[in-house]
Amino acid sequence: MTATMQPTTTPRSLAWKNLSPLRRASILWLGGLLIFSIVRIIADADDITSSGTISSTLRVATPILLAGLAGLWAERAGIVNIGIEGMMIIGSWCGGYGAWKWGSWGGIALALVGGMLVGLLHALATVRFNVDHVVSGIAINTLAAGSTEYLSIIFFKGQKGGGESQSPPGKGGYGEFDMPFLAGGRIGNWKSPDILKWFEDKHDIPLIPDMAGFVRGLVSDVYLPTILAIAIIPLSVYVLWRTRWGLRLRSSGESPQAGESLGVAINRLRYQAMAISGALAAFGGAYLSCVFTSTYRQGQTGGQGFIGLATTIFGNWQPWGVFRGSLLFGFPTALKFRDERNVPALLLVAAVALVIVAGVMVLRKRSVIVTSCLAAAVCLVIAYNVVDKVPSEFVAATPYIVTVIVLAGARQQLRPPAHAGLPYRPGESH
Repeated sequence: MTATMQPTTTPRSLAWKNLSPLRRASILWLGGLLIFSIVRIIADADDITSSGTISSTLRVATPILLAGLAGLWAERAGIVNIGIEGMMIIGSWCGGYGAWKWGSWGGIALALVGGMLVGLLHALATVRFNVDHVVSGIAINTLAAGSTEYLSIIFFKGQKGGGESQSPPGKGGYGEFDMPFLAGGRIGNWKSPDILKWFEDKHDIPLIPDMAGFVRGLVSDVYLPTILAIAIIPLSVYVLWRTRWGLRLRSSGESPQAGESLGVAINRLRYQAMAISGALAAFGGAYLSCVFTSTYRQGQTGGQGFIGLATTIFGNWQPWGVFRGSLLFGFPTALKFRDERNVPALLLVAAVALVIVAGVMVLRKRSVIVTSCLAAAVCLVIAYNVVDKVPSEFVAATPYIVTVIVLAGARQQLRPPAHAGLPYRPGESH
């Protein structure tokens, strides 16, 4: 007799998998917020869940979010866009120039046009001439860095407030938005009550002030371009997964041969997707030069295009996953800008999270992972008690470390588009 294989799935894991994505996301959000709440009380670090930190996180994460969405749109169509960094550089330069000449919104509009043109250039190289996607992307990054430096000398040098490496100050601004009643926003000349602020100030109780601070951070001191960037997430979900055009575009990244057999114009879809990808990346660059500083500066993107690519992978090529990844990268930076004294509390957050992971692994009987998580948690607790100030280099590296750990642990669940980056010519036998 042959022994039958018994299923290894436990009732607990089955119950978790049977939950809807919204319920699973809600449970994870509440669990994460509870961890931060516990650490806030233990470490007396009120700023780690304050509305100011959440609002700053959104601003820091927005360019990374747009870069990640740019990578998502490109790879869903089958094109690997290594040139996101270069497209952001072009967007930041166009944003600075447009804001100087026509105001802030003019800068963003010019950046979108410039980004679309660079995206189409990448599509021309990879689709029409079958250039390797990575080689084309690197060429765009190099071209963007050199061309913007040259253009700055032509247009900005000698201008008031400008120079070889920066633009003159831009005109106008976007202002900040506060939701009435929830965040004390104004209705006409009347200032409404700030309900969430009252709950946020109750620091001696767990969870409730943290929830209030999180929600208030989403509805206070928010720039309109930030709202537009976040609105692109559900729009991308709807277009890519709920429309016929989006289905055809995704077929271009999964199996262009099958799409071609059904009469889908694969190359045309890829040009369209790259125009959108370039515009999104340039929007992220313009956000830096128009919203953050109202001035273009050379080197302003600081590699955030490559970070955006990491969030594309981290988010499993899903818009909401990209959003979570951008917040992961933005939070430590925002906390550092707010108050460096609260940064060591992140060590305790990581320690508590590792203990929880170890508990889950105990149920799955993975003793090696349990031992590793507990050992790391002990090291983090010791570091918290010994170190008074976390080096800024460690803070900057934290999101990358977490991303590597998450990607290593979830590598079996990651599913990139099957044909992304592979050469393709319509009409040929593949």
